Amino acid sequence: MRTDDFWQLIDRARAGAGEPGAVAARAVALLAERTPEEIVGYAHHQRRVLAASYRVDLWGAAYLINGGASDDGFEYFRGWLMTQGRAVFARAVTDPDSLAELPGVRAAALSGEEFECEDMLAVPWDAYRKATATDLPADRDPVAQPDLNDFWDFDDEEEARRRLPRLAALFTEPPAE
Repeated sequence: MRTDDFWQLIDRARAGAGEPGAVAARAVALLAERTPEEIVGYAHHQRRVLAASYRVDLWGAAYLINGGASDDGFEYFRGWLMTQGRAVFARAVTDPDSLAELPGVRAAALSGEEFECEDMLAVPWDAYRKATATDLPADRDPVAQPDLNDFWDFDDEEEARRRLPRLAALFTEPPAE
């Protein structure tokens, strides 16, 4: 499976929108119709996409938006981010502050809604099990994880304003009356 195929499948799963869990369920159904080799290919691309998005400033954005983000919380946030499609995902990876432009994120500044989708991370495993009644084979081609030595204190509002000014304006400033 090529990267374009990976994102096209997610786009098809997003058709009709709905909440992120529904997108994940549609992705499982669509992927389960593919060959086992294609499902393994999807799993490999998902690992690459997650590795590419394992970035400190994106973690900081998740922390601001969700009011905190543990290791698992950051994984689930990136699962939600995958449900937003390739363009949003790619832009958030290169410019995490761009998430401030999403209407749902802007609304979350007032509502406190959190953005996570653990189910999206399980898509290849669930699809493989559905298609073959067996477990997805272990990936023998590990994807390198980037170095996160540039961590900063996500609770430091001044640093958040410096690194993610638009998100900090939404999530660290009191709402406008």
